[in-house]
Amino acid sequence: MTIKCEELYKVFKEQNLDYFTGVPDSTFKDWMKFLADNHENGLTNRIAVNECEAVSLAAGYHLATGNIGVIYMQNSGLGKTVNPLTSLTAKEVYSIPTVLMIGWRGNPKNEKKDEPQHKMMGKIMLPLLDVLEIPYKVLEEKDDINIVREKIFWAKQTAKQTNYATAIIMTNGLFEEYDALKKIKTNYEMFREDAIKFIINNLGGDEIIISTTGKTSRELFEYRESLKQGHEKDFLTVGSMGCSSSIALEIALQKPNKKVFIFDGDGATLMQLGALATVGHNNPKNLTHIIFDNNAYDSTGGQPTSSDSVDFKKIASACGYMNAKQIESKKDLVDFFKEIKNLKQEGPKILVIKVNKGARKDLGRPTITPIENKQALMDFLGK
Repeated sequence: MTIKCEELYKVFKEQNLDYFTGVPDSTFKDWMKFLADNHENGLTNRIAVNECEAVSLAAGYHLATGNIGVIYMQNSGLGKTVNPLTSLTAKEVYSIPTVLMIGWRGNPKNEKKDEPQHKMMGKIMLPLLDVLEIPYKVLEEKDDINIVREKIFWAKQTAKQTNYATAIIMTNGLFEEYDALKKIKTNYEMFREDAIKFIINNLGGDEIIISTTGKTSRELFEYRESLKQGHEKDFLTVGSMGCSSSIALEIALQKPNKKVFIFDGDGATLMQLGALATVGHNNPKNLTHIIFDNNAYDSTGGQPTSSDSVDFKKIASACGYMNAKQIESKKDLVDFFKEIKNLKQEGPKILVIKVNKGARKDLGRPTITPIENKQALMDFLGK
């Protein structure tokens, strides 16, 4: 049995739960499309750059209105919220009620195989909620709208009574497909995969690439396969969204004679934006940071990020990057690579490439394990 997004919203509205904030998850991608269509049309949808911020936004909402906010996240993001849940909204501190809406990736009861980065959190999510003293209910495929109503009523009333968090766990297959009314279209010359292929074709072959989680790493892996190249020079960051730049920074500092490239996304960069300051402060001369900016969380359903109001190149320059550019065309990409080959200016470089969102429907996944990927890179770096 599937739930219509319109019906779920009516249930939330009955409980005066019409403020939503968080980071999208593919478990409820149709619900995210509904929120995007109806933002400011009876509800608020405040997409945050990370889950810590989402808890803080919901806290501010409660302080200003006395109402309870709903914080949506993938269960990987639950780990990120431990700090504000224990030091801000906890009963021992400010005692602020919230309702957490958590997508259960890596559910050990789900027969469908999930990605390796979700296995551990999928296994420990419920015990972690118990440790955090957060009561929860699980919404399952078999639940009809009346059962859903009862569980959300429970979540709201329990949060109100305890002045702390409660959680609604969302399993796969809950929602009926929702066709978004608001579809943002762009007309850039390239998709992310086009740009990745061009960059690989114009590298010398000895560079190290640290790629962000999601479809960026999948596209890099598949292109290497099509070229019959190895993967020992790439680190495919399958989880840890936003952390690729920090991984790459330390590798660049430890291996100053190696050229290191970061393949990043706009959502991932925003999630750990402070990492740019660390890169600039440490001034690695061998690091090039590339952001494929499609204004979307592409791997979780294409929900919008806030990158349309962000100037990454100005931020990077202010953080100490020595060369910062934003481009949109293949010609600009050609010119950039010609420029950096002759660039004598030392220090980290950043290139923001505006691309269309979306990926091939037949895009595969890495056929090597994260441990195999790690070991191959370490062996290459250790030579």
